[in-house]
Amino acid sequence: MSKTIELSPVTRIEGHLAIKVEVEDGKVAKAFVAGEMFRGFEKILRGRDPLDAQHVTQRICGVCPVEHGVASVLAQEMAYKLTPPANGFLARYLLQAANFLMSHITHFYILSGPDFVDVAMIADYKGSDPALVALRNWVKSQLASRTVVPGGPFLPRYAAKYLQDADANFTVLRHYLEAIEMRTLEHRMGAIFAGKLPHAATLVPGGITEKVTALKLGEYRAGLDTLRDFIEQSYLPDVIAVAKAFPEYFTVGKGCGNYMSYGVFPVTAGSDTKLFPSGVLLEGKLQPLNPDVIAEDVGSSLYSSGSGLSPYAGETEAAPDKVNAYSWLKAPRYNGKVMEVGPLARAMVGCQDGQNAALKSAVNALLKEIGREAGDLNSVLGRHAARALECKFIVDQCAQWLDQATPDEPTFTDFSVPESGCGHGLTEAARGSLGHWIDIGDSKIRNYQCVVPTTWNCSPRDDRGVPGTVEQALVGLPIADAQNPIEAARVVRSFDPCLACAVH
Repeated sequence: MSKTIELSPVTRIEGHLAIKVEVEDGKVAKAFVAGEMFRGFEKILRGRDPLDAQHVTQRICGVCPVEHGVASVLAQEMAYKLTPPANGFLARYLLQAANFLMSHITHFYILSGPDFVDVAMIADYKGSDPALVALRNWVKSQLASRTVVPGGPFLPRYAAKYLQDADANFTVLRHYLEAIEMRTLEHRMGAIFAGKLPHAATLVPGGITEKVTALKLGEYRAGLDTLRDFIEQSYLPDVIAVAKAFPEYFTVGKGCGNYMSYGVFPVTAGSDTKLFPSGVLLEGKLQPLNPDVIAEDVGSSLYSSGSGLSPYAGETEAAPDKVNAYSWLKAPRYNGKVMEVGPLARAMVGCQDGQNAALKSAVNALLKEIGREAGDLNSVLGRHAARALECKFIVDQCAQWLDQATPDEPTFTDFSVPESGCGHGLTEAARGSLGHWIDIGDSKIRNYQCVVPTTWNCSPRDDRGVPGTVEQALVGLPIADAQNPIEAARVVRSFDPCLACAVH
């Protein structure tokens, strides 16, 4: 007998996402993923000064504004034929890295951690850690009153399997509280070069307007040391503990099997050699990235036109009454193929021979530690593992960039906006491949398009009826209790969706 389960909105993600799954014989047979609102940033930008773009597009998201700002200035730099000085590059990398680390740590502890950690167990905590004692008292009050403090992260929760070991739960919960402090630290580190966060004020075509000084480099390095300790001593061990406790989540949540990375974090200023290289892993074969074959379909999207168009040409209009459409997300495709983007995709592309030997070695070591095979990475916990390992690589790379920076040297190249031009800015956000496309005419923005990570991962069916990555990842998933479909929530949250970005 078939049963339909709907979750709307999915909680503990950014923005408003709805999922609908059709369950047959206890497993998902079909899945539909929908963005539930329209924002219209691309329309807002038409006719504006191009220099507004990096500021307006950062308002697409409060979690990953830096990456939108970076993508925008990269697109403009292509249009203006502009190259920043070394310090401008390095300050940008350090700023973007801080935002990556903030997003990854927040995702595991604040957004996904409650899927695996049993907070109710802390009601029996007998230790003396002040933070855990305070948490225990709060949880007891919630359990007694059966109410939830506005914004309370834990209760009510699904009735499901959680970490069984009490000490393991207490450890992760303590690190949850520390992760909030790490989030604050990462924002402070980013603000050293951003002027403020969220929404960096200093990103401009040609570099960054904030000066690079010995004091700022020292402040950033001090924060980096604290973050490295947290990642190595808390984050990675916690992910490993969860991975060992939930082996079944290495067998579910398999996506489309195709992976794409635009590449991010050059190892030296302006270098083509990147910490996470670009490439497309299509049906198991690595190919060079070709941005010219990226297009967006709207067959199942609530837009009136634009199917199969390059982002340069795509000017879609909202069509809320469109028949047989169910999402405000478009359906981007790479040469017609569904792609997964994000930390797992960066790891899969980077581990190919000749891409990043150190990353490949680290991934293999992690797989050995948790007793899994390479094929198990395409899964719920594979995504969590890739995200945690990525943090370790980023903090180590940041230390090298700090050594490369030269205090008091220029951080930007002066320029003027041309009368006409076009360009695209391709980078990686924490959640995956992010591209901005700009077309300039009469020194104004003629057209602007953003194709963001969650649009790739959470896309609806395309013009050929092929489901998006998350829709495919949900198919075959066992659902034990239709009233408590935590399995589906765990799969969706493993992608760290950001619907605010995707319905820009």
